[in-house]
Amino acid sequence: MNTEAKILVVDDEERIRKLLTMYLERENYEVHEAENGEEALQMAVSINFDLILLDLMLPGMDGIEVCEKLREKKATPVIMLTAKGEELNRIQGFEAGTDDYIAKPFSPREVILRVKALLRRSSPTKFLQTETVAKNVVVFKHLTIDHDAHRVTAGGKEVNLTPKEYELLYYLAKTPDKVYAREQLLKDVWNYEFFGDLRTVDTHVKRLREKLNKVSPDAASMIATVWGVGYKFEAGNE
Repeated sequence: MNTEAKILVVDDEERIRKLLTMYLERENYEVHEAENGEEALQMAVSINFDLILLDLMLPGMDGIEVCEKLREKKATPVIMLTAKGEELNRIQGFEAGTDDYIAKPFSPREVILRVKALLRRSSPTKFLQTETVAKNVVVFKHLTIDHDAHRVTAGGKEVNLTPKEYELLYYLAKTPDKVYAREQLLKDVWNYEFFGDLRTVDTHVKRLREKLNKVSPDAASMIATVWGVGYKFEAGNE
């Protein structure tokens, strides 16, 4: 069967799993299910999913722990499902490497729209319609971004980034030395606002810098904080 993408749905409530599976299969997605964190992590590591819908509150290993352990091995896009109003858990989810967040109760239509949006943003070919081949590699002295392959190398070593970390870096690097407010980054990189939660941007910048710093402190320092405003990518004298 020719499917659009392979998706893992993780929730301990069978009713929610079946509902999401039904709507996703209508969109021609291949859907797999898991009912607890341990099963979800095993499946996510052994199978190359295009996206994971992951419930936060799971028996045993919760969604945040699943995401943290998954991020040690893979950068599969993750949408976290959690109860409305769990602000602290939402921030913890972003810090664990979640790419998006949907509050329960949700409409299946909203889930489908979010899934499609994240799949578009994590696809290696999503920008190719408006850019020539020559523009798909961004090269600096300490950092190279191969946009066709979604590959980042710093200090000669490849850096394993989540979809959102990669997109944030690419967005900043395309326009060196331009200062972006956090609000603008939320709008342009996330394509919608997380209820105005600017800490989302700070969390991702922090994670991005940490990963770059492990292989190249020079590359990490190119992401500069402009106090009171936001962030910019400093090209320096390169």
